[in-house]
Amino acid sequence: MQKLEVQLGERSYPIFIGESLLDRPECLLPYIRGRQVLLVSNETVAPLYAERVRKVLADGGLTVAEAILPDGEAYKDWQHLNLIFDALLAARFSRKATLVALGGGVVGDMTGFAAACYQRGVDFIQIPTTLLAQVDSSVGGKTGINHPLGKNMIGAFMQPRVVLADTTVLRSLPDREYSAGLAEVIKYGLIRDLPFLEWLERHMDGLMARDPALLAEAILRSCRNKAEVVAADELEQNDLRALLNLGHTFGHAIETAMGYGSWLHGEAVATGMLMAADLSWRENWISHQDVARIRTILVRSGLPVVPPPVSPDEFLRHMAVDKKNIDGRLRLVLLRQLGRAVVTDEADRGRLVATLMAGEHLGQA
Repeated sequence: MQKLEVQLGERSYPIFIGESLLDRPECLLPYIRGRQVLLVSNETVAPLYAERVRKVLADGGLTVAEAILPDGEAYKDWQHLNLIFDALLAARFSRKATLVALGGGVVGDMTGFAAACYQRGVDFIQIPTTLLAQVDSSVGGKTGINHPLGKNMIGAFMQPRVVLADTTVLRSLPDREYSAGLAEVIKYGLIRDLPFLEWLERHMDGLMARDPALLAEAILRSCRNKAEVVAADELEQNDLRALLNLGHTFGHAIETAMGYGSWLHGEAVATGMLMAADLSWRENWISHQDVARIRTILVRSGLPVVPPPVSPDEFLRHMAVDKKNIDGRLRLVLLRQLGRAVVTDEADRGRLVATLMAGEHLGQA
């Protein structure tokens, strides 16, 4: 087991990474301050892992209730958020309660948002069960739900008390979900850690085979990058944390246009990162060879690199609903070079439209 610390003063918390953490009470019980726990999961994950977590909690003398959500991005909304509040109120849980999120990014985001709102804020814990959630969404305290007009536009910053990244649960992850998580892993190399990108290029075949040692290293290095950024810009006030959104403005537009859940988040981010790379090339910041290199590692990861048939006008309409935008100006995360991302509102509109129209020819002259 390895341990990282997200340094946020009195809100600091550890990330534990290793095998069979679901069965280790010392990683969970010390971070629960009250006696009441609501275990939040979904219909897919709960039958696999809920009993193991429930046993650790019950053996610790805690009162445990459950909220089981339907599985999928399509249910990340107000209506299904209320299922968590219903369970809390039915159990008559106080503001000393702790919510434990057992699942992927949707479960983590909704549980964290519910924790931020219930009685104006109660503790919560992240136990992510997808690769994407372990390397990205479970760390940093961004929580929320989707709206039909925009993804993740309603939410709150709410830091967990602890994050448990149990690598053994990834063995049961479907191939498509696993590849979706690799998109966020690759992102860290592209935005700020070129040596990590080079490491991923050398070891991608082993990662695709889910080699345990390589997987643990990839999660550790991803979480370390995320923790450093969050510690420096927790509330996304100086654009440093915004760099973590490489590909997300394009990707969120894909998710919104196609309907939540049609494309997995990591799939949309992967294609969005290639679109951002294509625009960076058109801005003469990176080379065509750099774009080809990005395309290659995404393809090796089993990720899509061709955007869906969405018109430029529709893309731009959805991209206009983005948390990074200020005073109506579209702000994008682009690459000045591999390993160095920037936030800019000065991308040429004609070049942007060319990227949106490129389709399968992204990055080609």
